[in-house]
Amino acid sequence: MRSRALARGWRAVAAVVTATAATVVPVGTAGAAPRHQDGLSPDILAIMDKPAYEHAQWGLLEIDDTTGEVIHSQYPNQFFIPGSTAKLVSVSGTWHALGGEHRFTTPVQAVGSRSGSVLDGTLALVAQGDLTMGGRTKPDGSVDFTPIDHTYANDLPGATLTPENPLAGLDGIAGQVRASGITEVHGDVAVDPRLFAPDAGLDPTPTPLIINDNLIDLLTTATTPGQPAQLSWRPQVAPYQVESTVQTVAAGGTTSIDVSASPDGTHITLSGTIAADAQPTLRVSQVQDPNAFGRTALIEALARAGVTVTAPPTGPNPVGLLPDSYDGTQRVAAYVSPVYAEYARLILKVSHNLGANLGICLMAVTTGSHQCEDGFAVLRDFLIQAGIDPTKVQLLDGRGGNPVDRVTPDVENEILHYWQGTPEATRFREALPILGVDGSLAFACAGCPTCPGKGKVWAKPGTVAGFDAVNQRLAIGAETLGGYLDAGHGRLHTFYLAVNGASTQDINTFFDVVNDLNRIAGLLQEQAEARS
Repeated sequence: MRSRALARGWRAVAAVVTATAATVVPVGTAGAAPRHQDGLSPDILAIMDKPAYEHAQWGLLEIDDTTGEVIHSQYPNQFFIPGSTAKLVSVSGTWHALGGEHRFTTPVQAVGSRSGSVLDGTLALVAQGDLTMGGRTKPDGSVDFTPIDHTYANDLPGATLTPENPLAGLDGIAGQVRASGITEVHGDVAVDPRLFAPDAGLDPTPTPLIINDNLIDLLTTATTPGQPAQLSWRPQVAPYQVESTVQTVAAGGTTSIDVSASPDGTHITLSGTIAADAQPTLRVSQVQDPNAFGRTALIEALARAGVTVTAPPTGPNPVGLLPDSYDGTQRVAAYVSPVYAEYARLILKVSHNLGANLGICLMAVTTGSHQCEDGFAVLRDFLIQAGIDPTKVQLLDGRGGNPVDRVTPDVENEILHYWQGTPEATRFREALPILGVDGSLAFACAGCPTCPGKGKVWAKPGTVAGFDAVNQRLAIGAETLGGYLDAGHGRLHTFYLAVNGASTQDINTFFDVVNDLNRIAGLLQEQAEARS
């Protein structure tokens, strides 16, 4: 049972553990078997030859993007498990299909007859696959994020919330409905989710309407030892209820908070302890029915705006009230999103799994399909149009978490090179985490004043890790990193670095592996800049 529990926990870690690495450890020598050096510096080889990599396979391809010169190459055409570096592929496809300036317009249609301020009928919110629905939008129109996203709160320490209101988009819609002159709906509110059918093969599963990443945020704050901890939660939407039995324990004590929920997700319970000196601790609980949740949230937003609805606010989403077509109906509100490039930045900066999978569905929608799996054909067409051999990629999701997912170092470099030839080259590069600065590489230089490459490496990390029950240790299927190196004088190198099959004894030595890749990337950057 212990092995299975650990395995479940480690499956969730893939993609973002790089954000929790506290320091870049010094390079040490090791006794692993000699390897092909490929002109790599001794300090990089010392990392690659550590005991943790005795049975592992390294891959590396670094290319001068200006001249095309291959700087380093190890197994460039061999498949590697990518982890979340698969997002470099999937997000590129979605960005190309939609366009960086694309905005999602989510309309509300008045279906029925209207007499003055009264609508007899249904307000239909027609979901458009907007990833955030205003829940992260800053005043300047950009999309907010934190180094460790709330979507990872149950799996990683240090997850925090952005300050924006998760219901901001719905509040805006409700205000527009009231401004249209409607004060009363004799009828109902319905969410139209027919844009695409949820595909359970994509985990997490995208839905056409997403509010707060389909999560309830649960923030526990310590009080005084022996007293109940303080709980705050959002978004507060009926009929969701949250109960906490978490107790505050002495400073230095154990912080361990578990979350459970009823089968329909509406009754949530937190239990455990939090140390008196601990930072507020975030957990999340899944919204099981996003359409019903969104409907109720909109009815409540309408009430706050001065619009009453006669139908009960809670209950199933009444899809039977939706018309075959909205021809002849009146649009009474619409929420317009930030540009897609901002969503791509969110996905890449924090390794947003739901957003990456959503991209597969959105690519399908561009062809008129309602089946998410049809998005993979769009992705393949993008690769071909970009002059990239699609057989160098194997994907069955957008996030990089499916067992079949594979990429070659060569194809990742080709995608990175493709963007350099587009008008959005800078925007794409700056959408990647920056070593020691932000996103899932924000903490890569913590505790290391001379951190190599700080602020000069733009790269997407990836992790696939699980519990090895035979040896009672951690098995790292993949640790990967792909992006750009500042080579000085305005030049960039593309690179992809991967190690598959490493092993570590515990979580601390696991983070050593994460730090090893960050350090190699930093050293490659310094060496690239020194050559110029």
